[in-house]
Amino acid sequence: MTSPTPPQAPSPALGWLLAVPALLGTLISLVLPTVQTMWLSLQRGGVLSESTYVGFANYGRLLGEGEFWRAAWFTLTLVAVPLLVAVVVAPLLALALDRAGTWPRRAGRIALSLAVVTFSPVGVAAAWMRGLTQDAPGLAGLAEGLRDPASAPGTLRLIVAAGTFGVVCALAVMAFLPALRAGSVPQSLAGGPALSGGGVAPAMLVVGVVVAIATVAVGLQTFSIGLVLTRGGPERSTETLAGLQYDSAFRMAEFGPGASVATLTGMILGVLGIVATVVAAASRLSVTLTPRTAPGAAAGAPTAPGAPAGAPAVPGAVASAPAVGAGRGASPVGTAVGIVALVVFVAVALVCAWPWIDGVLASPGTEAGSLRAQVNTWVPAIGGAVVSVGVAYLAALGIGGLRPLGRGSEWLLVVFAPWLFVGPGPLGVANWQNMRNMGLIDSFLALFPPLLVSVPALFVLTLLCKGLAQRTDKDFFGGVFLPSLPMAGILAGAVALLNAQGLIWPLLVAQKPTLYTAPVAQMAQLGSFSVAAPDVGASTPLLVVAVALVAVMAAQLLYLDRLAITTNGSRPRVAAA
Repeated sequence: MTSPTPPQAPSPALGWLLAVPALLGTLISLVLPTVQTMWLSLQRGGVLSESTYVGFANYGRLLGEGEFWRAAWFTLTLVAVPLLVAVVVAPLLALALDRAGTWPRRAGRIALSLAVVTFSPVGVAAAWMRGLTQDAPGLAGLAEGLRDPASAPGTLRLIVAAGTFGVVCALAVMAFLPALRAGSVPQSLAGGPALSGGGVAPAMLVVGVVVAIATVAVGLQTFSIGLVLTRGGPERSTETLAGLQYDSAFRMAEFGPGASVATLTGMILGVLGIVATVVAAASRLSVTLTPRTAPGAAAGAPTAPGAPAGAPAVPGAVASAPAVGAGRGASPVGTAVGIVALVVFVAVALVCAWPWIDGVLASPGTEAGSLRAQVNTWVPAIGGAVVSVGVAYLAALGIGGLRPLGRGSEWLLVVFAPWLFVGPGPLGVANWQNMRNMGLIDSFLALFPPLLVSVPALFVLTLLCKGLAQRTDKDFFGGVFLPSLPMAGILAGAVALLNAQGLIWPLLVAQKPTLYTAPVAQMAQLGSFSVAAPDVGASTPLLVVAVALVAVMAAQLLYLDRLAITTNGSRPRVAAA
């Protein structure tokens, strides 16, 4: 009796073909705007006057007068507490939830989901702005410190720390939980005893490094909260890098100095992106999807050619290996510690979010929450997410799933690495100029994010496709494409939320009130004397939060809870459960 012919993997040439759209998207929407920004940084004028080449004069003034260093230092101080939350609080909470057992861990995932879908930087800032009124409610009264140049920097740091605590901790925990499963990945999924998942400690260390770098990179682009609360004042005491760029390029109508700030910021972000990518590739980081049921003979354990059904082909891959996540029973002490940790997290998150919660409950219905503002917000956000993540997914299937360079194919991510953490801010000057040249400023089409490929989505999806390709003997469609498709949808939803809550791009391209997104309309309300109180909940309407929460909870419990992050690689084409 002959064994069935193993499925043939598609040609690696298809992998190169699938990566072409991402390469073109990167060239058009990332590389060219980057070069354009660098060129603009060598000029003066460009908005209200003719551009003239001045060489490195903009950099000399920016660095010599200390504007850049002052803004950079203050921006870094804003990141300090969120960084501690991400690399200290989050892994401890993840460890407690992992050891607590199934239902505390899933309850924790639900609580984390709520922190993610309700986060709105402009909404948080609008809520704290209520603290500047005479009858400021409770904790929001701390915002009084924003009036004094001496106390404003420290006050803004506290507000940023409180306003971002829940979302930073939630996202970091979601990254650490799969890493804690590295030691539980059965050898039949991790590639045999010689190259198993690499253990929990290496996986946690690599994830911790990437999370720390990502937190710093995102923090360096802080814009919305600072702009709404202080606009860099008083006396420029709270000016951030993004705020300095915005002021120089758009308030002062000088593209050159603004582009200089963008170039320096982009260089720092580029280095961080390359370092994170090299760390992931060098550690042979991969993401795998663990089975719902225990792998065994009946579940399709790997067999050697000609061997009886159920005989393991990989040494150490026993026919009755426990299901991932179920092999380590939760002790009563572990469950109690996990529950206490979750309660503490929820309590701290509620205290930190109380100004926002109170603001939402007291918010009047205004134009910022109208159907028109919601359409302006969500249609471009979702459309941009579908395009950018869709293009990234094709490339991930090619690079991670088809492995065109073999074992080291993930090193191709280095090509995209300089833009791994680059948001709309550093490329905003160049992209605004391109929109103006095309005559699209103050048009609905301009609200769509000018990004054709999401590099963070490409990074995550490539590691997932890599892990799926290495652990399965199914064909490419059933073993890589179908299991990774839900993650593409999850990331598209995450990018859509990020796009919808973003302030800088719609603020640049839409000056007509009829084109305001909800965050822009909220900000406009704060400077209007015709509105008694800001509509704090305009950017997080109840219907959107409810739909997003249901979707994120389903993703957490049905898919994300099955992910495992491993290091040190695995042998390819080993059967999955």
